[in-house]
Amino acid sequence: MKTNIVQVGNSIGVILPSNLLKKLNLSLKSSVNIEIDGESIIIRPEPRQGWAEAAMQMHAIEDDKMLLPEIFKDEDLSDLSW
Repeated sequence: MKTNIVQVGNSIGVILPSNLLKKLNLSLKSSVNIEIDGESIIIRPEPRQGWAEAAMQMHAIEDDKMLLPEIFKDEDLSDLSW
């Protein structure tokens, strides 16, 4: 895929086609990692984007309850040395 380097205000950028962004589930303001590998520029999506917001939404509708019981809830662990 060919694209151009463009002026964006006081910075320089690359326009990424929307079909490419959709394939990677990226949108405006998505966080990415950029690195150089030899003579190549690699742009990778930042993992776990949106997890914090999803967790807050789950908590708001009380859908974040424990699925398994707490196994040490009734145990007396005072005699164990840590």
